[in-house]
Amino acid sequence: TGKCYHTFRGHSAEIVCLSFNPQSTLLATGSMDTTAKLWDLEKGEEVATLNGHSAEVIALSFNTTGDRIITGSFDHTVAVWDVGTGRLLHTLIGHRGEISSAQFNWDCSLIVTGSMDKTCMLWNAVTGTHIATLAGHSKEVLDVCFDYAGQRIATASADGSARVYNAETRQCIAKLEGHEDEISKVC
Repeated sequence: TGKCYHTFRGHSAEIVCLSFNPQSTLLATGSMDTTAKLWDLEKGEEVATLNGHSAEVIALSFNTTGDRIITGSFDHTVAVWDVGTGRLLHTLIGHRGEISSAQFNWDCSLIVTGSMDKTCMLWNAVTGTHIATLAGHSKEVLDVCFDYAGQRIATASADGSARVYNAETRQCIAKLEGHEDEISKVC
């Protein structure tokens, strides 16, 4: 019908990323104001403000069960949050550049992050510990994702290539070249 149900207001700067939870009951927004917010879609109200980053929140993603959300920031960190309480569970520290993207795998056991530091990192989603650094790109990693089985990780880079890694062995199994300029998204 094209009807607008709600207009959400509350950030003090531009919203740069957003995502629905798997149940489509919440909307998460990330902003240049260094916060993320969770919004109740039925009531049209703010549920929580996720404070903890010191720079813009430019990436966010729910896990497949909807009980966790990750936020990636220009402060070089990724935060893992409890959706029900809005509590910060873990801060993933290790990248030496701005975070470009972050995603959970299908069974919610792993997190993959991409960064302007030219790397992709793999993390234990339960403990927040660093598992591996996937290197190989000569310029910034602009996007990352898992396949639906959680067995492969794809990366997109400003170097004009995409790579596919085996999530278990952490080996690069394919280097995809052919674009003439940067690759901004991969899925």
